[in-house]
Amino acid sequence: MTNSISEVVDNDVIFVIGTNTTENHPVIGTQIKRAKEKGAKLIVAEPRRIELAEEADVFLQIKPGSNIALLNGMLNYIIENDLHDKEYIAERTEDFEKVKESVKSYTLEKVAEICDVDKDDIAKAARMYAESDRAGIYYAMGITQHRTGTHNVIATSNLALACGNIGREFTGVNPLRGQNNVQGACDMGGLPADYPGYQKVFNEDIAQKFEKAWGVENLPREGGLTIPDMLDAIGDGSLRFLYIMGENPMVSDPDINHVKHALESIDFLVVQDIFLTETAELADVVLPAASFAEKDGTFTNTERRVQRVRKAIEPIGDSKPDWVILMELMRRLGYDKFYKDPSRIMDEIACVTPQYGGISYDRLEVEGLQWPCPTKDHPGTKYLHKEKIARGKGLFHPVEHIGSAETKDEEYPFILTTGRILYHYHTRSMTGREEGLNKIAPSSFIEINKCTADKLGFKDGETIKVSSRRGSVNVEVKVTDIIDEDVVFMPFHYASGAANYLTGAASDPISKIPEYKVSAVKLEKVG
Repeated sequence: MTNSISEVVDNDVIFVIGTNTTENHPVIGTQIKRAKEKGAKLIVAEPRRIELAEEADVFLQIKPGSNIALLNGMLNYIIENDLHDKEYIAERTEDFEKVKESVKSYTLEKVAEICDVDKDDIAKAARMYAESDRAGIYYAMGITQHRTGTHNVIATSNLALACGNIGREFTGVNPLRGQNNVQGACDMGGLPADYPGYQKVFNEDIAQKFEKAWGVENLPREGGLTIPDMLDAIGDGSLRFLYIMGENPMVSDPDINHVKHALESIDFLVVQDIFLTETAELADVVLPAASFAEKDGTFTNTERRVQRVRKAIEPIGDSKPDWVILMELMRRLGYDKFYKDPSRIMDEIACVTPQYGGISYDRLEVEGLQWPCPTKDHPGTKYLHKEKIARGKGLFHPVEHIGSAETKDEEYPFILTTGRILYHYHTRSMTGREEGLNKIAPSSFIEINKCTADKLGFKDGETIKVSSRRGSVNVEVKVTDIIDEDVVFMPFHYASGAANYLTGAASDPISKIPEYKVSAVKLEKVG
């Protein structure tokens, strides 16, 4: 997030796109509701009529995969009607003319047809966003989980830059993280081409810095593999060992049949987790990890806030904190660097990661700190790019609408989109063990528009067969009016009737994130 959660309540305009915020990020969803009560205008762009759509001043029920068209159309309308911030653009950005030229073809009429929404609503949303002094964009995986995911994000940046909504309080481009420490994992180098702090492995000076800090030689100068690339490498025999920590790809990854084949084929599989997940059941070795309540550490949340996690109980059974497991493995492999406790690890992080330079356990005892926090006396950063854009100037970058990898056809006449529900967390490795939550949301389901259900003869609660080009599952029908007639929705949480048996491996060529949000399916009676 360029901005902070506390700023949401003081937004004048809130643009929610690609996020079912009240179910997936309920704390922030509550803040949005509070802002609305204070008089903020709300724009929602989503394929489903989510809860926030009921409170929206403009609701754009767009087709799955049409985000760029909508954002480009809004930007074109803003420029044509002279609503863009010309002074900000001149002083703080570059390459605006390239984007101005590229969006000219995105007329209201063309975008309305692509997105299947009313052109007047597009114009109303664009004017509402551009005329506000405190407009924030909030998105999640409905933006990123497409083969154009990176370009979708760039399109939100183009819109924000054009209206001067980067580097100011109560504005910004704000991705909402799906799990409690996703931000922290990325910050710490949990990406195939990055060291901690997004420092690139191919940068010679950076590589040498980490070699010196860690007392090693010959660190790789090339990036590693993303998860889809790993699965493909298992298939061609070039990857023979896999170590999975706190991830359950047998439920969370696309085309589960392909995932299962890869994990069953690999020479040696290690899984480190707090429960015996569906993935751990396939492992050669399972390393039992301690839960958050059994260890000290930090989480970095969606607003870049580093927060202390304090051990409440001793680790149960033979489980150990993740850092202890990794340290013991490294020692057995001949690396003798030793950490006495997690605070020493944070001290090392501060030494090698500029954004975390001023963060320590002592400071975190009082309250969490938002990075960048470069020095010991720095208070942390509430919102980014205040004095100037981090790269120097904000870069406009033209992006074009491209259709999804799959489209509906005669054999597969419906578009499946997937997501989360309020009552379960990721692959249910934790929430699936809670009796109360399982009573509320016990099993997988598929949302189908009432007209579609009537046409196909499906009744609410009936079990049907859903098939794609990759597999089939049997799930319960949930008849609803919150989704269009040619679109269906499934939550991805459940191992039985898993939505990801149906999703495909088509992915964004830049980020390699799979296109979970658009898959062609057919619906049939069972038996």
